Amino acid sequence: MAILGDSAATAAIEAFGTVGTAMVTPFNDDGTIDWAGVEKVADHLVNLGNDMLVVSGTTGESPTTTDDEKIELLRVVRGAVGTRAKLIAGTGNNVTAHTVDLSERSAAAGADGLLVVTPYYSKPTQPAIAAHMRAAADSTDLPVMLYDIPGRSGVPITTETLLGLADHPNILAVKDAKGDLFASQTVMAESSLVYYSGEDALNLPLLAIGALGLVSVAGHVCSDRFAAMVQAVYDNDLDTARRLSYETAGVVDALMNHMPGVISAKAALQAQGILTNRGTRMPLLPADEEQTAFVTAQLTRSGYLSE
Repeated sequence: MAILGDSAATAAIEAFGTVGTAMVTPFNDDGTIDWAGVEKVADHLVNLGNDMLVVSGTTGESPTTTDDEKIELLRVVRGAVGTRAKLIAGTGNNVTAHTVDLSERSAAAGADGLLVVTPYYSKPTQPAIAAHMRAAADSTDLPVMLYDIPGRSGVPITTETLLGLADHPNILAVKDAKGDLFASQTVMAESSLVYYSGEDALNLPLLAIGALGLVSVAGHVCSDRFAAMVQAVYDNDLDTARRLSYETAGVVDALMNHMPGVISAKAALQAQGILTNRGTRMPLLPADEEQTAFVTAQLTRSGYLSE
């Protein structure tokens, strides 16, 4: 069981940080990556309170970027933020050999850690999921965060599988978007795996039962309050943590419950003047005017845009 201050928690926090955002990948009108926009978003996120950036996660539109683009994204983000934040490369996909190759390339490009999602679409068995995760973890010396998100992958990582994977020296943490608090609590209680909330609506509940941080989408806007909420939980100040959770609820709803997070996050960043273009790569379409107005109105109500 990882408790703040013990060796497992300390190792995970040193490896990954505590407050992370799965950052968007900005695009130009012609669909190419806006590299200046990448630098600006990365700098904005660190200044907002993130000590971890996930590059080429789902919110980074990793299914539509090439491996070469993913590696260049790591290099550009590193150039923008230096050592001010840990860079976690999203290398997981539904082909084990591809995951291994991308993990190796990301390590060579300077990633601080790897985020490996459950293989999707094929619906592998639990032994196959474990074998996939071990292959990824064996491929480099980098610390690994498992990403458990059955709503996208189609298959959860079961409690038994997670407990079995906890013995791998490189597998330190879980980004939890399963929505099963009891299962998460069981793994935390019975292993050294450190948990990070991967579902913004459950940030405070997961922190309250032992998660040590979060990897967010709404963090594009409100990482400052999320960082304060994490610190309040560390300080056993649940009144402050609840207040901050209430204050961020409107942003979380606007960014997570009405359209895919990457679409709303880009609309928010454009409304704040951080992005010049809210474009996405198909099969996603950018926020339309009605969606953009909805996001903008909530950012204004939450104090992240001026009237």
